[in-house]
Amino acid sequence: MNSVSGSPSGAATTEGAIMSWDRIRGHAEAKNTFRSAFASGRFGQSYLFVGPEGVGKRLFAHELAKALLCERPPAPLTACDSCPGCAQIEAETHPDFITLRTPEGKHELPVDEMRAFCARLSRKPSRGSRVIGVVEDADDFNAESANSFLKTLEEPPPGAVLILLATGTDRQLPTILSRCQIVRFRPLSSGDVAAVLAVKGIADPSRRDKLARLAGGSVARAMALDDDAIWQVRETLVAGVTADRPNFPKLADAWARFVEEAGDDSAGKRTRASVVIGFLVDALRQSLRLALGANASDIDATEESRLRAFAQRHGPDRLLELIEKCVEADYRVERRVQLILVIESVLEQLTKATK
Repeated sequence: MNSVSGSPSGAATTEGAIMSWDRIRGHAEAKNTFRSAFASGRFGQSYLFVGPEGVGKRLFAHELAKALLCERPPAPLTACDSCPGCAQIEAETHPDFITLRTPEGKHELPVDEMRAFCARLSRKPSRGSRVIGVVEDADDFNAESANSFLKTLEEPPPGAVLILLATGTDRQLPTILSRCQIVRFRPLSSGDVAAVLAVKGIADPSRRDKLARLAGGSVARAMALDDDAIWQVRETLVAGVTADRPNFPKLADAWARFVEEAGDDSAGKRTRASVVIGFLVDALRQSLRLALGANASDIDATEESRLRAFAQRHGPDRLLELIEKCVEADYRVERRVQLILVIESVLEQLTKATK
């Protein structure tokens, strides 16, 4: 499927999925940034949204596009969610809302896709005075696609608003950073994640709270966790890592197979790798609580006994060091480091800890 479209493929179009601006959870600072810019007449043409995967950057970009293209706005920079413009953005058919994403099975934005995206942006808006272009996978620029985009970025077409979504600034060319206003998106609170999970149909409050606690502020990670098969993987890996004599080659193979089950979906693979790291961090934090004399939470007696023994073997200082290493590994996953290298690195650190 061509990755340049009226809006991203796969977006929900049911009435229950429509999100108004005020129902976006968190990100008050980003909301205020755009409202102030719009009210003062200083709305920019190029923005770089930076933040972890799954915290709402894409949803925010879509809601911003709706607010800019709405035909009957009830208030400044607010979408009505009922006019033809809002409906077409939800239905992925609005002619002035153009998105670019990395094709399935690819790890970079192809230059021909970028050229098509820029060509569509250069056309006059079909309605009103604006056209919105969103690069959903700006982390995946290669040299050719980035350079192809620079001319459009340096001289945006009249009425164009460009939005790039990225997990960090370190993969962007200096010219892109200098031309874009950077808007940062922080991880959501556990309460916000749980609220989104309720909207998405997870009815059990205790399950929502557990998923939110383990999600690290990412709705995408929380949704990935809502799968019984993943909890079986968690049991295998956490039990294996905390065993007296861990079989790390076996654990590395189990983790790698779990990641590869995502197929050609590179974002899905990263999410799966990150989910496992989240499991390990949670187990290590539970062990740290036990090492410090506190009670563990939300685990059964068998796992508590296993984690207590693990805590006694290693002590608080070493557990803190392991938590830091896992957090660093999660950052490397976001930075698109080869996943097998991340897996081996994490397990190597755990091997050192058990010697």
